[in-house]
Amino acid sequence: MNFSLTDVEARVVGALIEKEITTPEYYPLSLNALVNACNQKSNREPVMALDEDAVRSAIRSLNDQGLTRFASSADSRVAKLEHRLNETFNFHRHEIAILCVLLLRGPQTPGELRTRTERMYAFEDLESVHNALNLLAKREPPLVKVLPRQPGTKESRYVHLLSPVAEGHPTSEVSDLRHAQAATHEPAQDRMAAMQAEIEALRSQMSELQRQFAEFRRQFS
Repeated sequence: MNFSLTDVEARVVGALIEKEITTPEYYPLSLNALVNACNQKSNREPVMALDEDAVRSAIRSLNDQGLTRFASSADSRVAKLEHRLNETFNFHRHEIAILCVLLLRGPQTPGELRTRTERMYAFEDLESVHNALNLLAKREPPLVKVLPRQPGTKESRYVHLLSPVAEGHPTSEVSDLRHAQAATHEPAQDRMAAMQAEIEALRSQMSELQRQFAEFRRQFS
């Protein structure tokens, strides 16, 4: 089955996947938690400022496509949402980790994917990243594809195919411009990008730990 997700729908699905893996104790997500996850400033590219109406509209469309659903819970009075990608595609853990990053951050090189999937799946090396990308590319229909390598760059970028990929696609244009500007500063720029990604991951982990600790304290206050 072919999908044609909007940017908002892709962000909603990516946020649900990420939170299921990194904070399973708070998953499925309420609407408020999902809006916050979509608008998160770390591990997102571009950063969005979605309101509840935009997320609700995306949820309705995703539910109709069978990619999300409301989760039933006897101990919760708040409606919560979960994704259904594992049911739809029967993903392995390393496949869905890569797809999640592509949904949340747009086109990525294998090196970027290895760094940015670390919280969800620890790839041993770049070869294992390529193997996972090949599995996704060989699915029917394909779920990722490689983009033409930009002049002056060492690695090609990969993009997910749950959304349309065409000339002039906003995500591709932004990413192409970023990589074209970075081309004159390699390899130092590559090292800086990797370091920045690691710092972002650490900040995200610290923020999540602080939130969990605050929640733990509230239980005993």
